[in-house]
Amino acid sequence: MSEMITADLVDLDLSAESKEAAARALAERMVAKGRVTDLAGFLADVAAREAQMPTGLDGGIGIPHCRSEHVTEPTLAFGRSAAGIDFGAADGPADLIFLIAAPAGADDAHLTILSSLARQLMNTEFTDALRAVSDAETAAALVRGDLTPAEAADRATASGAGAGKDTAAAPTAASAGAAAGSTAPETPAAEATQSRPFRIVAVTSCPTGIAHTYMAAESLENAGREAGVEVTVETQGSAGFTRLDPAVIAAADGVVLAHDVPVREKDRFAGKPTVDVGVKAGINRPAELISEVRAKAERGERTAPAGAAGTPVERAGDSTEGYGTKLRKWLMSGVSYMVPFVAAGGLLIALGFAIGGWTVNKAPSVMDHFVWTQSDSWGALLFQIGGMAFNFLIPVLAGYIAYGMADRPGLVPGFVGGAISLSINAGFLGGLAAGLIAGGVVLAIQRVNIPAAMRGIMPVVVIPLISSAVVGFLMFVVIGKPIAAAQKGMTDWLNGLTGTNAVLLGALLGVMMCFDLGGPVNKVAYTFATAGIAVAAPSDSAMKIMAAVMAAGMVPPLAMALATTVRGRLFTPAERENGKAAWVLGASFITEGAIPFAAADPLRVIPSAMAGGAVTGALSMMFGATLRAPHGGIFVVPLIGNPFLYLVAIAAGVCVSTALVVVLKGMRKPAQGTPAAGSAEGAAAGEKGSEQPVAA
Repeated sequence: MSEMITADLVDLDLSAESKEAAARALAERMVAKGRVTDLAGFLADVAAREAQMPTGLDGGIGIPHCRSEHVTEPTLAFGRSAAGIDFGAADGPADLIFLIAAPAGADDAHLTILSSLARQLMNTEFTDALRAVSDAETAAALVRGDLTPAEAADRATASGAGAGKDTAAAPTAASAGAAAGSTAPETPAAEATQSRPFRIVAVTSCPTGIAHTYMAAESLENAGREAGVEVTVETQGSAGFTRLDPAVIAAADGVVLAHDVPVREKDRFAGKPTVDVGVKAGINRPAELISEVRAKAERGERTAPAGAAGTPVERAGDSTEGYGTKLRKWLMSGVSYMVPFVAAGGLLIALGFAIGGWTVNKAPSVMDHFVWTQSDSWGALLFQIGGMAFNFLIPVLAGYIAYGMADRPGLVPGFVGGAISLSINAGFLGGLAAGLIAGGVVLAIQRVNIPAAMRGIMPVVVIPLISSAVVGFLMFVVIGKPIAAAQKGMTDWLNGLTGTNAVLLGALLGVMMCFDLGGPVNKVAYTFATAGIAVAAPSDSAMKIMAAVMAAGMVPPLAMALATTVRGRLFTPAERENGKAAWVLGASFITEGAIPFAAADPLRVIPSAMAGGAVTGALSMMFGATLRAPHGGIFVVPLIGNPFLYLVAIAAGVCVSTALVVVLKGMRKPAQGTPAAGSAEGAAAGEKGSEQPVAA
C-alpha cells in the first residue's frame, strides 16, 4: 500500500465537528497531492454513498468512501479526532476516520489492498496502535503495513506517545461479537454434530464493495473462531468474487447473507437454514447471527428450494413492494424482451423499403421468387424477414409479462394468449391483457395444494395445459372481441387525427419521451409508437407518431451537449466532458445520454428537456414527417418522409431545451461567499478546496 497513503494524508489532530467537515478536510489533502481533481464533485460522490447507508462502525470507526471519476488513483486519508465525529454508528462517535477514494475504474489489485485494510479495522491491536501513535509517518507506515501494530506501539512507547491520553479502545464489533460468541450456549444442533464443528457459509456485499463487504467477512470469521464454528465467507466486492466451492456449500449447516445489494447466484444456498440481514449486522453483531442460524438449524427451518424463491420480478426487487410497483415491473419485463424484436424487425423492414421501394410489401414470397442480381428481391427478402420478426412482438410481450409474474410456468400461456391476440386483431392491448391473465392464472394454480405424486408433472404438463386452456377461452370467447374493438377504435382515431389534434398528440408523446430519459414513461411512449407500425402496412398516422417519438427522444442529450458548448461555465468539468459524449449519444437516439445532467440537477434539466421534446413532437406531427423504422438517430434519416422538416423539428426542440436550461442554471444563486460555478475564481477555489456545492 506504499502509494496509497503517505504522511501528508494523515491528520492526527482532526478538528472537524461533522462528518461532512471531516470528509472535506481529508479530501483537501487528497486534492493537494493531486489524487482528486474536483473537490466538489468528489465530496458529492462521498455524500451520495453516505446517503445510501451511514459508514460509522461500532468501536469508534468511520469509513466514508466512494468510487468517483474525480479520483486519479486509489487513495487513503486518515484522521484522528479527539472529540469524536458522528458517522451514524450505534455506539457513538468515531475517533478513527478513514476516507477511502477509489477511481471509477480501479483495478483488482488496488481493490484487494483496500479490502485488506477493511479487514484490519476489525483487529483491535491495529486500532489500538492507531490511537497510540504520535506522528503521521508512523501512522501511515502502520496503515501501509510497513509496521506491525506491535512495532508501532513500541515506537509510541519509546517517544512517550499517548501520555495522558486514554488509549483504551472501545470494543470493536469483532471483539464484542467474539465475546458474545464465547458465552453463547451450546445448541442441540451443535451437539448433534459433535464429530465436527458447525459449518456456516456466508456472503457479504455492500453498495460500493470496498469496505463494509470485507469488514463484515472478517467480523464473521473472527466470531466463528471464538464460537468454535467453521465460517467460510464469499465476498462479493468491487474486485469481483470467487464462488464458494459447491462442495463447501453442500456441507454447510447454515447460511448467513449479510448484504445491501442483491446476492449474486443466491439460489446456490436454497434449502438451508438462512439468516438474511444487512451488511452492517455482519460487522456489528456477528455472534448473534451465528447463534441465530444455529437455532434455525436446530428447529429445522429451511429456505425455499431452488426454483421456488420467487418470480423474476420478486427476485430483482423488494418483497414489500406495492402492487402498483410490481405491475409496472411486470409490464416493463414484457417490453424489455420485446424491444430487440422491434429493433431488428423494424430496421429490416425499413431497409427493405429503402432497397426495394415502397411497393416491396406487395412482393411475392422470396421462396417462390428470388433473383440474386435484383435489388427488388433483396429488398423483399429483408422486408419479409423483418415481418416475421414483427410477428413475435405481441406473443413475446405477453409471454414475458407472464414470466415476470410467475416465472417459467407463465411462458406457455403467455405466448399462447399473445398469439391469440395477434390472430383476432386485439393488438398491443390484447397482448397486455393476455400476459397479465396468463400470469394470474398460473399463480392461482400454484396456490392449490397438489398431492406429492403429481408435483413432478405440474410444471411440464398440468400448469401449461390448464393455464393455456383458461387463457385461450378468455381471449377467444370473453374479452378478445371487446379488446379488438377497442384496438380498432384507437387505430381509427389515430388515423383520423389531423391539424390541432395531431399536433397535441405529438407534444404529449414528446413530453413522455423526455420525462424520465429512458425510464418507464419513455418506454410507454416508445411501445405505443412501435405497436402502431408493427403491421405489414402501417397507416400514415402510425408512421407520423413513430417519427415524432423518435425525434423527441434525441432532444435531451443533444440539448445538454449544446448547452455545455455555448455556456460551459454553468457546468462542472465532469459535465462538460459528458457533454462531448452527449453529441454522439443524442445523434444515435440514446436518450439516456442526458441522465448524468438530470441526476445532478433534475429541477432544471428535466423540465427543460420536456419542453424541447414537446416542441419537437408537435412540429414533427405538424410537418407530416413519417418513419417506418422503430429507431431514431441520424442513420435512419434516409428512411424518413420529409427528412428536412424532420431535422428542423429536432433542431427547434434542441434550441428550446438549451435556452431553458441555460436560463434556469444562470438564475441559480451560489452559496454566500462562493464564486459562481465555472468562473475563474470558482476554479481557483476548487483547487484550494474551498468551493462549496451550489444549492439545487
